[in-house]
Amino acid sequence: MLAMDSFTRRLGTASARRPWITIAAWIIGAIVVLGLAGTFGGSFADDFVAPGSQSEHAMRLLEERFPEATNGTALAVFAAPEGERLELHRAAVDLAVRRIADVEHVTAVGDLTVAPDGRIGYAEITFDAPPTHLGTHVFTAITEALQPARQVGLTAETGGDAAFINSETPTSGAEAVGILAALIVLVVAFGAIVAALAPIVLALVVVAAGLGVIALLATVMDVSTAAPTTAAMVGLGVGIDYALFIVARYRENRAAGRGNRIALADAMGSAGSAVVFAGGTIVVAMSALTLTGMGFLVSIGLSTALVVLGAVAAALTLLPALLTLLGDRIDRGRLPHRLRLRGRRAPLGGMTPLHGGGTPLGATAALHGGGTPGDGTAATHGWGRMAYAVSRRPWPYLLVATAFLLLLAAPTLAMRTGFPDAGGDSTDTGHRRAYDLLADGFGPGINGPLLLVVDLRAGDTDIPALTRRIAADPGIASVGDPYSSRTGDTVVLRLVPTTAPADAATSRTLDRVRDVVPANASVSGLTAMTTDLSRRLERMLPIFVAGILAASFVLLLLVFRSVVVPLKAVLMNLLSIGAAYGVLVAVFQWGWLQGVIGLSETTVIASPLPTLFFAVLFGLSMDYEVFLLSRIREEYRASGDTVGSVARGITVTGRVITSAALIMTAVFLAFVANPSPFTKMVGLGLATAVFLDATVVRLVLVPALMTLLGKANWWLPGWLARVLPRLDSPVREQFQHDHGGGERELREPHDELLPELSPEACPTR
Repeated sequence: MLAMDSFTRRLGTASARRPWITIAAWIIGAIVVLGLAGTFGGSFADDFVAPGSQSEHAMRLLEERFPEATNGTALAVFAAPEGERLELHRAAVDLAVRRIADVEHVTAVGDLTVAPDGRIGYAEITFDAPPTHLGTHVFTAITEALQPARQVGLTAETGGDAAFINSETPTSGAEAVGILAALIVLVVAFGAIVAALAPIVLALVVVAAGLGVIALLATVMDVSTAAPTTAAMVGLGVGIDYALFIVARYRENRAAGRGNRIALADAMGSAGSAVVFAGGTIVVAMSALTLTGMGFLVSIGLSTALVVLGAVAAALTLLPALLTLLGDRIDRGRLPHRLRLRGRRAPLGGMTPLHGGGTPLGATAALHGGGTPGDGTAATHGWGRMAYAVSRRPWPYLLVATAFLLLLAAPTLAMRTGFPDAGGDSTDTGHRRAYDLLADGFGPGINGPLLLVVDLRAGDTDIPALTRRIAADPGIASVGDPYSSRTGDTVVLRLVPTTAPADAATSRTLDRVRDVVPANASVSGLTAMTTDLSRRLERMLPIFVAGILAASFVLLLLVFRSVVVPLKAVLMNLLSIGAAYGVLVAVFQWGWLQGVIGLSETTVIASPLPTLFFAVLFGLSMDYEVFLLSRIREEYRASGDTVGSVARGITVTGRVITSAALIMTAVFLAFVANPSPFTKMVGLGLATAVFLDATVVRLVLVPALMTLLGKANWWLPGWLARVLPRLDSPVREQFQHDHGGGERELREPHDELLPELSPEACPTR
């Protein structure tokens, strides 16, 4: 970490020495990336193939012998007004169909099939490429081609698997509310508008450039439609937080009387190294999604990792350049009536008695908790007061907080995962309206047909007998006519279930069909592929979670040289993430408060989310974990007082952790307003987990448990101590670097290292 301190200091100093060049390089780079993305960027589509599954085998067989069968299909859906029949408007329908036939990639449009009620009908559209290779522009053109039908009063929409896969990710514009909320938190935390705007500007630049990079990534691989939203969500949160850490340290250094140049260099060497640690953790966690081998998760992981890398790079280069140009103007726009009080200093190693009791009062407590000169109340306000309460009565706080998180996590036991179909999307989308019309006219199964692929080279099969056997299943509404490849060695049958694609009954029907077909037959189609994908994710989730937790255990073991601290961290992570899962089940499966978040009906939990959450939240929670525990260990080494060190650790870090968590929570919650149920799930789940992790877990559970464990917190077997390499925590090294302290100094109370801060010199108070 010392080498990392030196690296981030040199990099930040070099950027600050030539600020205009640094800023120009970022502007030019962003313009080039966005220009290339606009010219050559690929479109987004979801790859739902589960490696090694039966559906993958069937698709590979078709690609090899019957490629026409892998091409995408969609349905042009028409509906007459209530009480009218579609035949009365046949001329307008036929004109729309002819116009669809002229759209790029469309090879044929089938005859109109009309429902028994005569009001709803559809024409099947066949493309010359797989659905993931079409792009949203094709369906935009089809929507325009449907205008003749709409002009005579018909409802005309595009549905089917290809339309669902290539649907545009809807936006609500509410994401800007999250940025505004983050700005408010920053203004309150810094007390100055200019200082608050710097992190916002940096995060917006990072996300804009990151989205351009993701578009370019889509030219070389399939990138999920959820990747840009997820990457933007995480990128905004970490981009603002990383800038918050550095700007806060920079202003603190300036308030301590250092010149701007030294203050910035020290901030880059201390907070900058912590940013590298935090960002690197998220990058590693998101990159670990590549181990799943599932295309859409791989693309989400790589996209998010790239944006986070950009956030780290911007914090280490663009931010110091901006801070250099701002100089003293960083403190402009101060809140007019903000309270600025001078805090009373106290020895690092001691406890100051207050009102007949003992309360922890570190030298920097007033900076975060408030207080008036000489009244001895600094620790009785804000986080100081809470720190005192948790340290004095750890058992009640531990039991109540644990019970609260377990109560929130309880619904997780009823979690049902799957891939939400188009029926779960907003009714503002055309493919959802088409889904509803098709279900009304032809039954819900029409929206999720199965594809039975028979390999005649692998054995003779009586196709008529097989058709009768499958049609006899109560879950199958109809079996289409078989059609063969040109060589006659592969036969495909289209099976329409009686239930909706995301219905659990459809999965059971799929299993029964697979049980009765011969060994040379496989079932595929989008419904079968997503079912196979969900089951593979369920099998892999325990392994993935175990790997993430093991990685966090080893990392914290190296940083803190303790067996108990990382074990506790693993358990705390499970509690906070479990609580977030429980909230998702209660809202999306059970329908609690669904009207509040704009959800029209209940839906299954998207099966990628549990895996995705663990990857994201592992990286985010490690940031808070190391920041808090490092300060607690630092205080413990200085005083040897477990209760006091835990309380002082909360007092000093509570405000920073809470501000960072509030920013991320605000950004994530803003995405709950998005019309997409998947985006709602991601936003609500991440917001819940981050908020609980940074408040209930880090500031209540962790200190309560550490107070009870006492010196056992730092237990490390002798044989393991001799094997492990020696590393110091980032925050401990920040203290040493900023104040010139070494191991000897940290073991002694030393008031002189913490200068008196005047109200005028400390705008962060």
